[in-house]
Amino acid sequence: MSAALTLENIRSSLIRQEDTIIFAFIERAQFARNEAVYTPDAIPVPGYNRDGSRYSLLQYVVRETEQLHAKLRRYTSPDEHPFFPDELPPMVLPPILYPPVLAPCSEEININDEVMSCYIEHVIPGITQAVDDYNYGSAAVLDVLCLQALSKRIHYGKFVAEAKFRAKPEQYSALIHARDAAGIMDLLTDKAVEKKVVERVRLKCMTFGQDVLAPGTPSTPSGGGNGGSPKLKVSPEVVARVYEEWVMPLTKEVEVQYLLKRLDHVEGAPAQKAERQSSSASASSKQGVEQKGIHGFVGALFGKSQSQGRQVLLMHWQGCLGGCMASRAS
Repeated sequence: MSAALTLENIRSSLIRQEDTIIFAFIERAQFARNEAVYTPDAIPVPGYNRDGSRYSLLQYVVRETEQLHAKLRRYTSPDEHPFFPDELPPMVLPPILYPPVLAPCSEEININDEVMSCYIEHVIPGITQAVDDYNYGSAAVLDVLCLQALSKRIHYGKFVAEAKFRAKPEQYSALIHARDAAGIMDLLTDKAVEKKVVERVRLKCMTFGQDVLAPGTPSTPSGGGNGGSPKLKVSPEVVARVYEEWVMPLTKEVEVQYLLKRLDHVEGAPAQKAERQSSSASASSKQGVEQKGIHGFVGALFGKSQSQGRQVLLMHWQGCLGGCMASRAS
């Protein structure tokens, strides 16, 4: 798996994930928006947030889906991230031990709260009609598929970041040591590649989103006229904009978070090294005093040996004693 961690191989996976996301959007677009699915208390469900507010139907279906998937060890895979990570049940299958490709910090990074907000606020309004068809269950189930596909694509930024770090370790290490998040973002950003991604997604939507008809069958134009373009199931412009304004920026947010923590576990990271050196010096000083006693400490203070330190202390005590006796005699 480590040998496969190249930008070329990762991009191949991301391209396949585009297909999954687009088809999931197409499936969800066949139903109306159904705002009640996303509104807490609109549909009473037996589940509550930690603040006491009731789950929306979408939150409830996502959580219950994750309960089953977690038992089947879905979230032991490094490219899967739950939306309710603190509420996963025990597994009924033994975990799979994957090779450690990513740094340990990868387990700390989960931005599914942002993924959920993006989906509800930007994706759903763009791919559905603003009406209610009462197909709440069907809509929520398809929402889960969309969310899982988006989450996987966005958190794949960890693998992208690791591959980029291995390609340019010196440049990234310098920025990481300087805690330069903006510099890291500039270094990992490739505008030309991002433009190609947006155009490819737009073209896929135009291709996947139309009905495939038998030869000679007239198509139904989107504009109502015989010369119009075929009717599409989801707007290519909407999906392209979702990628440009949300999917890729959130992916890069994951990349930056990962890279800023990439060296935390490495022996010799600046902050940790300084802390270790300070602790070591303090411990050495304490140990030295404990081992050598007060004589050794005084000797070190005056640049002398332990025996010379004993002589310094003896002369000092004799001087003090002589002064006291002279004062008493007078």
